[in-house]
Amino acid sequence: MISYIQGEISEISAESAVIDVGGVGYCVLISSKEASRMPSVGSVVRVYTYLSVREDAMKLYGFLTKEDLDFFKLLITVNKVGPKVAQDILSVMEPQDLRMAILSGDAKTIAKCPGVGPKTAQRIILDLKDKVDIEEALDIAAGVKEGGKENEGARGDAMEALIALGFPPAQCIKAVRAVENADALTAEEIISAALKNMG
Repeated sequence: MISYIQGEISEISAESAVIDVGGVGYCVLISSKEASRMPSVGSVVRVYTYLSVREDAMKLYGFLTKEDLDFFKLLITVNKVGPKVAQDILSVMEPQDLRMAILSGDAKTIAKCPGVGPKTAQRIILDLKDKVDIEEALDIAAGVKEGGKENEGARGDAMEALIALGFPPAQCIKAVRAVENADALTAEEIISAALKNMG
């Protein structure tokens, strides 16, 4: 298994990048999102990869963040979601948004992704709901940094309180994010403003 490739970008297109590693050019399949985030030709880049091996082909899929790769690996465990569809999903949805859509059962949003219909969206939710960590999702959304130091503790408290009241997690995240000057507010004030946003 190739965990990642680090080398100089020699070619790049909307669908692939050729990365020169010690004189060997690796063709890595990337999404349009990754292509737009890639540094220019000649730059050194690290791409996290997944090697798909089939009878007729070997394909290397690449991502600029390990979070994208980890979610890609989760998606391809779902029946009828292959590497191409998984990559297409992540080309239009950030892992955090996809995580919240799964937790809240928001099949409509997932179904808007390329190559995903209503049935596949439902299957993704059913198969991954127990594999997606609600605490991690809330921490990321609330701005908790590595090491456990909270960047926006009041926001996290507000979101947890709203979820405890029975509101869908994705709706709570969206409402709290929409609160202006939340950094200067208490959790109670954020909850009050968020409830108005949900109304």
